[in-house]
Amino acid sequence: MADPLDKATSKAPDTLGEGCLSRYDPDDMGPEDGTEFPGAAELWEKLQQESGDEQE
Repeated sequence: MADPLDKATSKAPDTLGEGCLSRYDPDDMGPEDGTEFPGAAELWEKLQQESGDEQE
């Protein structure tokens, strides 16, 4: 029986460690694995302002 994960179109990078010490191997990661989010700071500020408005 074939592994159903062989059909996946994406693949997570290899990991190092085990259990709660497991983490992605930085040597296996490339630019396509990044978490670039240029609007993160602005979004965070907006959410904080909205959260502050609800508490008042």
